[in-house]
Amino acid sequence: MTTAQAPGRPAERAITLNEVGLNCDVRISSLSGPACDRLRDLGFCEQMQLRKLSNGRNLVCSLCGARMAISRDLAEQVLVSPVR
Repeated sequence: MTTAQAPGRPAERAITLNEVGLNCDVRISSLSGPACDRLRDLGFCEQMQLRKLSNGRNLVCSLCGARMAISRDLAEQVLVSPVR
């Protein structure tokens, strides 16, 4: 099964939040994993825009004007795509 895309535009691949560079704005595509409900409770919902601020032991993100730190394990369950 193929997805429709605009002519001349490459298909975008969702990546995990761990793979995003610092200070990059991304949009959450989907949540995939055992902690999805907990992530949604924290505000990590599909179509939300966020910015990754820190890439240490825990990841710090700016989401809806608030800064949140999540573990690398949780960040692996957040699939994002670049904001255009």
